[in-house]
Amino acid sequence: MQKRVAQAGSELALFIEQHPRLWVITGAGVSTDSGIPDYRDEAGQWKRPPPVQHGDFMASPSVRQRYWARALVGFQALREARPGGAHKALAALEAMGFIERLVTQNVDRLHQRAGSRRVIDLHGRADLVKCMSCGYQMMRHAMHSEMARMNPAFAALDATHAPDGDADLETDFSTFRVFDCPRCHGILKPDVVYYGDVVPVERRLAAEAGLKNAQAVLAVGTSLMVFSGYRFCREAHAMGLPIASLSLGVTRADALLAHQWRAPLTPVLAHAVELLAASQRALDTQGLSASQNRQGASRSSGSA
Repeated sequence: MQKRVAQAGSELALFIEQHPRLWVITGAGVSTDSGIPDYRDEAGQWKRPPPVQHGDFMASPSVRQRYWARALVGFQALREARPGGAHKALAALEAMGFIERLVTQNVDRLHQRAGSRRVIDLHGRADLVKCMSCGYQMMRHAMHSEMARMNPAFAALDATHAPDGDADLETDFSTFRVFDCPRCHGILKPDVVYYGDVVPVERRLAAEAGLKNAQAVLAVGTSLMVFSGYRFCREAHAMGLPIASLSLGVTRADALLAHQWRAPLTPVLAHAVELLAASQRALDTQGLSASQNRQGASRSSGSA
């Protein structure tokens, strides 16, 4: 395992050195070390039933009851999550000047908390809720506090955490009271792109603009099975950009990849960052030595 990690890290570092302006896309695999479950297995198949559809959430009060009752239990995983090693390594790569844009399909905001600044939350953010009628916004923890007060029996339940703040909870949800918009009593929904919904145009255009300025694409911890992320790999391939993937399993873009490392994310990224940092230090030292030599030569010439 150590040999495989070292080789993958060395190859990744070389790929980054050769293409120092990366367009990075990340997925759920980046956040599993932070205690947030992912959706798919190494073959790209669902581990559990697919998440709620946008149309079902908007049309059905019972779907919303089930969603929010489970979220009242499961959102703790997102609320308590801390950036993991993969988040920190990608933030370090940005600080070193290697990342043109980081597009994440995750909604946990852990990249930002790790220090990344050039981030596009492609699918939104789970810590905000928005009224679908009047646009009112509130922090999700405040909504959960209200629903816990309204539903003390549900708030006391426990269940296994599932992806994106869900929980593996099955019970009678018919008595659950959903907290509606305090301004207009409309439907409150997490500020997240659900399945069947569309990525806002401004986010897509911002991601495409970053792609045009990049030299290569690096996919990290994502199967790219969702088209909203996969589409950028197709665009990059059409542009002639090399595409690399670091994940534990297959991706939808396997046929487009110039490099693929099926290896654990954090140690591979950490090893690549270590090698790149050492290379930068060596270049800085060489530059300082060359400058000192030029200064010495100048002084010698002036005294002749």
